Amino acid sequence: MKTEPAILRLRVQLRYIEPAIWREIEVPGEYNFWDLHVAIQDAMGWQDSHLHAFRVGEGRNAVTIGVPDPDGFDDAPVLPGRKVPVRQYLEKPGQRVQYDYDFGDGWEHDVVLQEVAERRPRLKYPWCVGGARACPPEDCGGPPGYEELLETLADPAHPEHESMLEWLGGPFDPEAFDPGAVRFDDPKKRWRRAYG
Repeated sequence: MKTEPAILRLRVQLRYIEPAIWREIEVPGEYNFWDLHVAIQDAMGWQDSHLHAFRVGEGRNAVTIGVPDPDGFDDAPVLPGRKVPVRQYLEKPGQRVQYDYDFGDGWEHDVVLQEVAERRPRLKYPWCVGGARACPPEDCGGPPGYEELLETLADPAHPEHESMLEWLGGPFDPEAFDPGAVRFDDPKKRWRRAYG
């Protein structure tokens, strides 16, 4: 019997937010880190309008993976995510990498490999297995700004309440998340739109 190629089941969780905002996704085992970036963006609900990087290891063994920028501000070299297979760093359950998005707001995510399994026939990958809570709005100021935003929205008498609702474009339910509503973009198309 033919064995299907591997899939990776990953748990992605935002740091410094309680209760937790997390997603569990399954991605093809042949994914590179650019592909994984796109899947995380889509599963979390980010808009992919800021820089990102994956960070692996610590100290001298630390590796940064993302989109190299010749004019970048980081002294350490950045490995090109399109050329680095995810399984180079995530091959055994329990292994983890850090995913940073929007360096100004400082959204840090833990990405932990839960399982390496066979693909299920007729299931389209990637797909979102589960998760909890809505993604914070872009540009809200990172975890401290998000906490302040939620406090403002919870208090209709707060002097900023109406302006925050206007900025958000309407009501925001921080508990809302439906894994069945997640739609994944094609990483190759996303690359062409972003970098030509």
